[in-house]
Amino acid sequence: MIQLSPLQVIVFPGGFNWPLWTAQARGFFAREGLEITLTPTPNSVVQLTRLIAGDFDIAITAIDNVIAYQEGQGEVPVGAAPDLFAFMGGDHGFLRLIVQPEIRTYADLRGQALSVDAMTTGFAFVLRKMLELGGLQEGEYSLVRAGGVRERWNALKEKRHAGTLLLTPFELLAESSGLRRLGNAVDVIGPYQGHLGATRRSWARDHAAELVGFIRAYRASLAWLFDRAHRPEAVAILRRNAPDMPAEIAERAYDVLLSPGQGFQPEAKLDVEGIRTVLRLRSEYGRPRKELTDPARYYDLTYYDLASAKV
Repeated sequence: MIQLSPLQVIVFPGGFNWPLWTAQARGFFAREGLEITLTPTPNSVVQLTRLIAGDFDIAITAIDNVIAYQEGQGEVPVGAAPDLFAFMGGDHGFLRLIVQPEIRTYADLRGQALSVDAMTTGFAFVLRKMLELGGLQEGEYSLVRAGGVRERWNALKEKRHAGTLLLTPFELLAESSGLRRLGNAVDVIGPYQGHLGATRRSWARDHAAELVGFIRAYRASLAWLFDRAHRPEAVAILRRNAPDMPAEIAERAYDVLLSPGQGFQPEAKLDVEGIRTVLRLRSEYGRPRKELTDPARYYDLTYYDLASAKV
């Protein structure tokens, strides 16, 4: 029997884990000699601090989280400077501003509380920019920490907040229950690099074969998912991993998450222009204030290129 190398991967709950679930179900990780354990995180603080501490090998996270902790702008201090970097892309964010049914315009959010994962990381800056461009200034609304997307969705259902940014398929669940979509982030702020693969440079140097294998398996999973002939099995994999998701929502999630040009990046490429958008927002809202302009500081495509050469 072939001995598989274990990898510990920490993720946010959500449909954007579909390529991971598929790679497990279809044996793409095993083909690369890997056994993946997925651990859901309740929020970005837990995810990033435990990745930095070495409790996990890889995180599927937002590039903004990587930049924040690298620049000393994270939600919590982490001691010595971390050595995080992004090694592959993933998606464009799938960020939708979802609000209570009575909210019809940005002006209706004046004086209301909206929820975020963390105040200084994740997608809080996207929400602040959307509200600003919608005519609201700081002080005209309040932001409340509520945790990751699942936690924010639950809080929204319980009407604890007027709105939040949700990611697919949570916005589909929200809309099916009567909540309203006020806007899509990319329509307001332009290209945005969403979830991607990140790890520590020190770990990558010592585990290059495993990281290259992880990328290869992930890309193979994406290729399988984008093959429309696999749609019925793909939807079944999604529902097995999200058992509370109605069949209709799962079908709609397929059309969103696997939409050419708008869903997953088919080859898990990084969106450099999307990273520039993240840097502009972090330069504006991050504290201590820094002017951040160079996307290349936060990624290394060495392992991606090795994986691509072997596909």
